[in-house]
Amino acid sequence: PSASGKGVTSRRLAQMLGLLTVDTGAMYRTLAWHCLRMKVDVNDDKKVAALCRKWKTSLVVADGHVRLLVDGYYPATEIRTSEASAAVAHVAQIRAVRDWMKAKQRECIQFGSLVMEGRDIGSNIFPETDYKFFLDASPEVRKFRRERDGVKEDVHARDKRDSQRAHSPLMPSLGAMIIDNSHQVVQETCDIMLEELNVRRKANRLAPLKPVA
Repeated sequence: PSASGKGVTSRRLAQMLGLLTVDTGAMYRTLAWHCLRMKVDVNDDKKVAALCRKWKTSLVVADGHVRLLVDGYYPATEIRTSEASAAVAHVAQIRAVRDWMKAKQRECIQFGSLVMEGRDIGSNIFPETDYKFFLDASPEVRKFRRERDGVKEDVHARDKRDSQRAHSPLMPSLGAMIIDNSHQVVQETCDIMLEELNVRRKANRLAPLKPVA
């Protein structure tokens, strides 16, 4: 859920293991920004879907991340504006958009092993992976984290919206390890994840992963 530490934890885990990260939320934000840029009404599902089908995008690796570029450009700052944040809530619920994103996100595997962050990675994007984690924290802690970052958000309303949406609702995927990090620092959460990764790798007769950073 929102403010459960997905972003910072995935980046730290990837750094530890020397892997690339994929922020799938940034991909949805990029489409939301593109809609605003092209003056497409984000509440018009058909127009957003049509734009998503024809925009010129590419996947590239930069600074340890897989990025989605639009016309060769990555709008790093633009996708974090309040306007883009408001727009993405509508864009991300459109079935045609989620189908397009699923295909594009699965293409990221061309770059090798990944730490992928998102709300439906284990349930929808890569359900076949053995390595799934569902991060959570109490609503009070998540509210505090949001306010610390300067964002006022009704986490209860956000949870309800995310869990009840028609397509890829928020829920732990089958086989995911659930971690409540309400009282953990990022490194503690990553250490738990690494230990579990190696338990599962051992079960699959694979060599253990060792931190590189």
